Amino acid sequence: MYMPYTTNPHLPRVRRAAVNFVLMGHSTRDAARHFGFAQGTIMKWMQRAPNNRRVLIPTCSSRPHHHPSELPSDVVYRILALRRERNQCAEILHHRLRGEGVRVSLSSVERIVRRYELQRFSKNKKWHQYPDRPVAKTPGILVQIDAVHKGAPSDRLSAYALIDVHSRWGHAAPALRVTSPASLRFVRKAQNMASFPFQTIQSDHGSEFSLWFTTMLARTGTFHRHSRVRTPTDNAHVERFIQTLQRECLHRIPRTWKSWERAIPEFLHYYNTERPHMALNMQTPADMLKVIPSY
Repeated sequence: MYMPYTTNPHLPRVRRAAVNFVLMGHSTRDAARHFGFAQGTIMKWMQRAPNNRRVLIPTCSSRPHHHPSELPSDVVYRILALRRERNQCAEILHHRLRGEGVRVSLSSVERIVRRYELQRFSKNKKWHQYPDRPVAKTPGILVQIDAVHKGAPSDRLSAYALIDVHSRWGHAAPALRVTSPASLRFVRKAQNMASFPFQTIQSDHGSEFSLWFTTMLARTGTFHRHSRVRTPTDNAHVERFIQTLQRECLHRIPRTWKSWERAIPEFLHYYNTERPHMALNMQTPADMLKVIPSY
């Protein structure tokens, strides 16, 4: 990267003139006094000056060639050798280097791996793009979805939650497993119950919202976008809906499939038709939609 210490466009010509002034028989001290620069500066220009007196002396970058705390080259070569040996992650490389008596931080190992483009990428990794988030001016323009889990992994019960950002109309359903097909079935069921079409579905980067899920939604004319990485506030509406679902429903009943299957529809009817929302000026989602859904 070019980082000049000066942006004066006339300075290359001034350097050439100062050097020519010395070549004409004047001393460097006279040149310094005549052009208004230090004598050491004139001497450096003399060293850099080409033999051709008509060639200007350009402004070079002020970037240092080496960092004062850079890693020794033998450490860098050892990191690269270990990486190419078994393609192991930076944490394991750092542990092996410490076993060899090499003192280097984990962040330095990660930086060397990135610098030489030796990162490991999954062939099935989905690269997400973040188009502009649509403004929820009408129902269905932006619908957020997420999943909630309760219990240990061996005895876990999950539930899907979905909310329309404009009307705050919400839908939820229990799920034994959270997968891409299960996510698609939940969205389709919610779409059948909603009185408006879903234009954009926004989710986090969970595996249940995979590339297959995106493709299947696109076939029905629904666009799927992801929230930004490590930015949970992008899905704040559905996170708040899940908090309300847990506090006012799930925490009050046993954690069983039958209990959730019976209680969640009752809660949804109350949430969408009776519960006042401060964000809606104490109206309900049904008031915003002018329709009462059946559960």
